[in-house]
Amino acid sequence: MELRRRLGLELARRLNNNLKREHPLRQLFWECTLRCNVSCRHCGSDCKHVATAPDMPREDFFRVLDGIAAKMDPHQVFIIVSGGEPLMREDLELCGKGIYERGFPWGMVTNGLYLTPERFHRLRSAGLRSVAVSLDGLEDSHNWLRRHQDSFAMADQALDLLVADGHVKFDAVTCVNQKNYDQLPAIRDYLIGKGVRDWRLFPIFPVGRAAKDPMLQVSNEQFRQLLNFIRQTRKEGRIRANYSCEGFVGDYEGDVRDWMFRCAAGVTVGSVLIDGSISACTSIRSHYIQGNIYEDDFLDMWENRYQLYRDHSWMKKDDCADCRWWRYCEGNGIHLRTDDGRLLVCHMKRINNP
Repeated sequence: MELRRRLGLELARRLNNNLKREHPLRQLFWECTLRCNVSCRHCGSDCKHVATAPDMPREDFFRVLDGIAAKMDPHQVFIIVSGGEPLMREDLELCGKGIYERGFPWGMVTNGLYLTPERFHRLRSAGLRSVAVSLDGLEDSHNWLRRHQDSFAMADQALDLLVADGHVKFDAVTCVNQKNYDQLPAIRDYLIGKGVRDWRLFPIFPVGRAAKDPMLQVSNEQFRQLLNFIRQTRKEGRIRANYSCEGFVGDYEGDVRDWMFRCAAGVTVGSVLIDGSISACTSIRSHYIQGNIYEDDFLDMWENRYQLYRDHSWMKKDDCADCRWWRYCEGNGIHLRTDDGRLLVCHMKRINNP
């Protein structure tokens, strides 16, 4: 590894260690519903139109925010409303208004299917600050993955609304798979043509429905070429492409995203799940729960638990035990760990193996 990159990784490691000690809460995900209006092939949480778990009453989440605001500056904690599909909630505007009136900036992750112009303007009035729109290919590949014939058209309209608005920060998020892999240059050009400035890409990790469908997984060679594609796109400078926070990518660090790898789960990122469970990044489907808002105070849990998120020594086993990249990787993202701590995906193996 070249000296410049290693120095960057050492600096990032030092900053990450400081963050672990201080663990400032900067992002809080709210899994407000498990209902969804599509049935995606890759869904990690296996969401359905009629979910087995009811939506969390907004007042219950507001109590969490009131507890945080009593001890912290709410302007420093960004609330991300997720699901399921947040737009399934008819009271989403009231949810957003309640978050905004308590001083917290907020945004949402959406497939865009229900984001009509009227709904968008109501959400803007409720304080909406950011949106992540799922765009998983051109029309054929996107609708194939989302399994809904109108999904691409509505995601396309959502991007148009956001570009025209100009005030809400947003990005397009693409799950790379066998169906859309060859379309990546065309997807890039499509987004540039629409005026989209930020694009996040990542492969689908094998959890939930995605674990059973080989069409959703890219090969090791395709993974390497995905990183090369992102690096080249960033050099061209026409759109800011980022590989997501998926995991450590060795010699690609510093070239494929705006930051060096770190797993922020439980360090700067927390979550409240649909049943009140207190967790971290909502991509984590393993049972690494730290408490429950119906029994525990969120900030008390944040300050006094989360040890497994801030000390990764429990991950230093199996393939990670003697890995020379442990110093910078520390076992990869926690969302790639099973309940018993087994690592599902090693990015360095993917990069270095045929």
